[in-house]
Amino acid sequence: MDEQSLWVFGYGSLMWRPGFRYAERSRAHLYGYHRSLCVFSHVHRGTPEAPGLVLGLDRGGRCRGVAFRIAAEDEAATIDYLRQREQITGVYLERRVHVQLEDGRRVRALTFVVDRRHPQYAGRLPEADVMRLVRQGVGLSGANPDYVRATHEHLIEIGVSDPILARIAAALA
Repeated sequence: MDEQSLWVFGYGSLMWRPGFRYAERSRAHLYGYHRSLCVFSHVHRGTPEAPGLVLGLDRGGRCRGVAFRIAAEDEAATIDYLRQREQITGVYLERRVHVQLEDGRRVRALTFVVDRRHPQYAGRLPEADVMRLVRQGVGLSGANPDYVRATHEHLIEIGVSDPILARIAAALA
């Protein structure tokens, strides 16, 4: 287990737009959490008046994503950047989790999981509500449909099947 290096686990836009320098990138599995469109977005992909819906790591299952190893000299700047990006409204909790890399190594990685007690936690919504929220969402980082499609496309590129995200992305086309 690599306990020395800082690793970051991405499951949504961090996979295709990390925004930080990294020394190594690997597909990875996280057990105990799953990717879910379960967060009302009030900043990046929506507003409080017209929220979008973005991904969160929610309890249970497993999630395939991407792990990034950060060089020692970039660790502090990367953590600061991620806290500013992910903690704007406090809907995510910073966690260190164990992930398995595609080559079999197990590493401890920094990630952000959804806070189920936060008012922006949407939980599991009916698909009609998901579609309405995604279609209406536009925020500082752009249109919510673009985020969903880009995440789905990246998952396909790394060999990950996410049937729910695939169905939503197809409906947005």
